Amino acid sequence: MNILEQTYALPNGVEIPKLGLGTWFIDDDKAADAVKAAAEIGYRNIDTAQAYGNERGVGEGVRGCGVPREELFVSTKLAAEIKDYEGAVAAIDGSLEKLGLDHIDLMLIHSPQPWDDFRGGDYTEGNRAAWRAMEEAYRAGKLRAIGVSNFREQDLDGLLETATVVPQVNQLLVHVGNTPAGLLDYCAGKGILVEAYSPIAHGAILDNAEVSAMAQRYGVSVPQLCIRYTLQLGTVSLPKTANPDHMRANAQVDFEITEADMAALRALEDRDYGKYARFPVYAGK
Repeated sequence: MNILEQTYALPNGVEIPKLGLGTWFIDDDKAADAVKAAAEIGYRNIDTAQAYGNERGVGEGVRGCGVPREELFVSTKLAAEIKDYEGAVAAIDGSLEKLGLDHIDLMLIHSPQPWDDFRGGDYTEGNRAAWRAMEEAYRAGKLRAIGVSNFREQDLDGLLETATVVPQVNQLLVHVGNTPAGLLDYCAGKGILVEAYSPIAHGAILDNAEVSAMAQRYGVSVPQLCIRYTLQLGTVSLPKTANPDHMRANAQVDFEITEADMAALRALEDRDYGKYARFPVYAGK
């Protein structure tokens, strides 16, 4: 079965495609065309966020791509700065309006802290308040699944103390060179599916000689090896691109990495993000 047809089952039974399209850095006026191109290729999992500024364009693409809505899995994220109940309620409805959809398949809290204090202060109470709003929207049918992003063990522990719905997803920075094994194991133990964003490490991994040599042995590109790696970790892989040729290549991952090579990739450390290191998630805070 083609990877674009394969899914994971969330704890509530909702099916999520294993390979998706990330839309970070795709401008709003270009997002619709990117989504339509992806849908034509066979992608059914589309990921956006309030912070990306392209929900309108993504929604236009979803509505206009010719694929029935029920066959598409659309995710977005609550802005990291929203740490209160009322703000979260308004933002959830705001995403539905911008996307032009009557429901969202998955909504995540984008970060446990606001971006200007990433990995800084304690926002447990604010996350609990935002989560309560998401739980209500989930029960109302506005959201088919709910989760978090960039949450570490202590962040999840704080949320779970009062949550009535366990997060179904945690979207994390996972790629060859950055494999948070402890956090992956923690999430698995809680029944939380991990989504891997930036599975190609923002391109920096392309220059890694060890990874390049391994890709050559398999007869694949470095991006294909990296995407396959995250899939074999048991995560959803979310490479981002607006280029249809790259979308097609990213889906050509019908090969198997040996356990010995998986172990070597898990042990590899390479976190050179170049110009993207200025973003909080790559800064190593």
